[in-house]
Amino acid sequence: MKLLLDTHIFLWFISGDGRLRVDMRDAIRDPGNDAYLSVVSLWEIITKHKLGKLPLPHPPESYVPTQRKSHLITDLPLDEPSVVRLAQLPSIHRDPFDRMLICQALEYGMTIVTVDVTIPSYPVTVFK
Repeated sequence: MKLLLDTHIFLWFISGDGRLRVDMRDAIRDPGNDAYLSVVSLWEIITKHKLGKLPLPHPPESYVPTQRKSHLITDLPLDEPSVVRLAQLPSIHRDPFDRMLICQALEYGMTIVTVDVTIPSYPVTVFK
C-alpha cells in the first residue's frame, strides 16, 4: 500500500507522539507498505515554524529531510498533474496544504494517513 502521510501524522510518527494510533504507526513501519511525505508537508512545516506555531528541535529545512530519510519515508515532489486536479476538487476543505495532499493522493492512488475528519469527504482512500 502507498501511504501518504498527512503532516501531523509525520510529526507524530517521528516524535513518538502518543496521539498516533498504533495501527497507523505499524502501517508506516510495515516494509510491505511504502510511506511518503509530500514536499507540501515540508512547505507547511517550514511555514508554521517560521510563524512560531510549530516548535522543532532543529531548523525544519534540515530536520524534516533527516527524519524522513532516517525513518525510510520517501519524498513526494509536487508536479503539474497533481496541481491541475485542484481545478476539479470540491471546496470542502479550506486548508490549502491538505487540499494539495488530497490531489496528490488521487493522482497517484495513495492512501492518506490522517485523523483529519474533513478529508474523508473527498473521493480519496483514507487509512481507517
